[in-house]
Amino acid sequence: MEMEMEKSRVLVVGGTGYIGRRIVKASLEAGHPTYVLQRAEIGLDIDKLQMLLSFKKQGAHLVEASYSDHQSLVEAVKLADVVISAISGAHIRSHQILLQLKLVEAIKEAGNVKKFLPSEFGMDPARMAHGLAPGRITFDEKMVVRKAIEEAGIPRTYVSANCFAGYFAGGLCQIGRITPARDRVLILGDGNAKAIFVDEDDVAAYTIKAIDDPRTLNKTVYLRPQENILSQRELVEIWESLIGKTLEKIQVPEEEFLDSMKGKDIGQQAGIGHLYHILYEGCLTNFEIGEEGVEASQLYPDINYTRMTDYLKQYL
Repeated sequence: MEMEMEKSRVLVVGGTGYIGRRIVKASLEAGHPTYVLQRAEIGLDIDKLQMLLSFKKQGAHLVEASYSDHQSLVEAVKLADVVISAISGAHIRSHQILLQLKLVEAIKEAGNVKKFLPSEFGMDPARMAHGLAPGRITFDEKMVVRKAIEEAGIPRTYVSANCFAGYFAGGLCQIGRITPARDRVLILGDGNAKAIFVDEDDVAAYTIKAIDDPRTLNKTVYLRPQENILSQRELVEIWESLIGKTLEKIQVPEEEFLDSMKGKDIGQQAGIGHLYHILYEGCLTNFEIGEEGVEASQLYPDINYTRMTDYLKQYL
């Protein structure tokens, strides 16, 4: 019998971030030799440093490099077969998507990377050319990075993870909330547009599964776990069944929702715009996955993904 193929060496960029830390954990658990970029700019950020040191204790290798030092990035990239970027692109956190252009240059020069997964992990930016400002900046910048990757001829996989459960399901899709209400809830539109909610640990697990899979090469991997394709009303009903109480529901018409952007800061405006596309337009589910994409839960049925009923139980 042929020996099982060796696991790819993985370099995670943005490993201390919201999704990055989970990707590091999933990579280690799957047995990949795992490298985590430690940026020279860490300064006095003790929380990040301690997280990096905890990765080291778990078996990860820390690699010092800086976006302002091209050669250090090239040397870091040469250590890995696969590079996964989890740089933040959320307006409410830090917005650094275009820093990846420096990473693309390093990968191009190194010439050894068999797959690059840039920081996507949300809506498919290729389908969001009509996105509302200012939230569309995220989509536009991700497309700039994609263009650079493809022009450089770098093998890639894009991961479209849809709605992180912590940000969307936890607050029942309420702007400015990350815990579920117990009295009343705003229903956006008719509340029946289907969205897709994915536990963040499952995002990481599917991502790591995809790196050595030839079926994902130069494709977009859409995370659409069947039982988590839910409307806002269905999500609210799950919560109501868990707490044994019916919430007061207030419907918010489209115009009123869009008007609520006025006077808000850029992070809130971006969030309102993204929710508009998800829950008024149904942008996550109003298309069929074509030949350019594959669906993660079909590729990896062995992953027992977290259903939203179980996810919401933690808030009881």
